[in-house]
Amino acid sequence: MLDLLIIGGSAAATTAGIYGIRRGLNLKIITKEFGGEVATSGEIGNWPGDGMTDGIALSDKFKKHLEYYKVDMEEGVTVKSIVRVSDPVKSFNKAQDHGASGYFNVSTEKGMDYTAKAVIVATGVHPRELNVAGEKEYRNKGVSYCSTCDMPLFAGKTVAVIGGGNSALESGLMGVDIAKKVYVINKNAFFKGEDVLIKKLESAKEKVRILYEAKTTEIVGDKFVTGFKYNDKDGKEQKLNVDGIFIHIGSIPNSHVVSEEVERDKFGAIKVNLNCETNIPGLYAAGDVTDVSFKQIVIAAGQGCIAALSAVQYLNKLK
Repeated sequence: MLDLLIIGGSAAATTAGIYGIRRGLNLKIITKEFGGEVATSGEIGNWPGDGMTDGIALSDKFKKHLEYYKVDMEEGVTVKSIVRVSDPVKSFNKAQDHGASGYFNVSTEKGMDYTAKAVIVATGVHPRELNVAGEKEYRNKGVSYCSTCDMPLFAGKTVAVIGGGNSALESGLMGVDIAKKVYVINKNAFFKGEDVLIKKLESAKEKVRILYEAKTTEIVGDKFVTGFKYNDKDGKEQKLNVDGIFIHIGSIPNSHVVSEEVERDKFGAIKVNLNCETNIPGLYAAGDVTDVSFKQIVIAAGQGCIAALSAVQYLNKLK
């Protein structure tokens, strides 16, 4: 049986693994694929110490750091369920009551089960869909949710980026460097991202056209995407011809792996306290899968540290 099982493969899981192994824990990291949303990020200029980097380079550093400490990590693992064996659900005000014994059984789609005294869920998020006609039909046929992965395929072509936050802004800026023309479609009257990104995008007027208060209604095409329809701010239907569409409208927490007893907020994010404890003793959550107010790489890393140190305290009390 493991002391600690960490589920995830990005900033929170990496940090938890580093802190756990330095505390001498018998631990393992399992993940469907390493890198998570970090790997799909474009330019990253707010990771301390790196100045300017990108998602692929930063994810590579995370992996090498784990390799340096010889952390046991297994990729290609999809978790089906996490079940605590014995011990009732406890609320936050009783979360420090670790007197009773218990452990977790983690089942995977491969049929492999893992057992651990404590578990950290750092499964991140997945992209939110527009839910418009043609979206599912043309997914991977011109519709993408990962600009880092797919924007290079549209070199010299016309693309649309749908969204109003940092991810959409980063995608638009990537398109400026790669595509011939970039349309940025924002359903709101303003962007919600960082000012530095907004100003950079607005300054690229020769290649970028920003449409505010535009609501996408349909994605059209033949074998591949040929364009999309939207309602403008006056409610009139418009159509634009594009070769590719990048959708960046937010994310949904990957919290389905935990049991129904685990408390979540209205968005499905796992509720944690300041120690990254859930309402289940021995079960912790860190990073974007939690109800933390801001979804940032540096915050996910910090939560990974907190979760690991909290798990160490929990395990010490079990001895």
